[in-house]
Amino acid sequence: MISFLDKAVLQFDRALQTLVPHAARASRPSPATSFEEGLLDQSERKHASGLMRINHTGEVCAQALYAGQATTAKLATVREEMEHAADEEIDHLVWCEQRLYELGSRPSLLNPLFYGASFFIGAGAGLISDKLSLGFVAATEDQVCVHLEKHMATLPIQDEKSKAVLAQMHTDEAKHKAMALAAGGYEFPKPIMAIMTQVSKIMTTTTYRI
Repeated sequence: MISFLDKAVLQFDRALQTLVPHAARASRPSPATSFEEGLLDQSERKHASGLMRINHTGEVCAQALYAGQATTAKLATVREEMEHAADEEIDHLVWCEQRLYELGSRPSLLNPLFYGASFFIGAGAGLISDKLSLGFVAATEDQVCVHLEKHMATLPIQDEKSKAVLAQMHTDEAKHKAMALAAGGYEFPKPIMAIMTQVSKIMTTTTYRI
């Protein structure tokens, strides 16, 4: 059995990989590599960077959320599902980071704050019940899919690289949502989803620029 100290060391390592630029490594090549760099003017590049920064911060939150839930999950199977999903999300994290630097930008300065908040939310949900924890994953992934669809629709037409990244992320996030519900996750009612939407707006509004 893994001791509390071992868990703490593993979570600290995951936090460093998530928050330190260029520290994480993807297991899959970025979908962006299949496309040529589009010709973007300054305003288009700024807008694309803002959207990709939002998505990168979303992946930072996902890493923290899964890490918190895996730490407090009661069933080994649930813990393993969380850790597997977190591993897939690392690909998204790296892809978004790479794209940000390609666009001449950088990740959000607020990422450490969002990581800490998401970790405690995930750990709290896991402490209450695995059913709630899995439900939170499903609800979060649903929100992410909505954001990705909006971003793909508003990216500059010639930014095929960013669109390719977001399209693959959308496929993976939808799969994670289905996994969480199939594993017994609680399906949140519409009022709770509406509250989550409002909370997510805080993250998207701030990280678009900062």
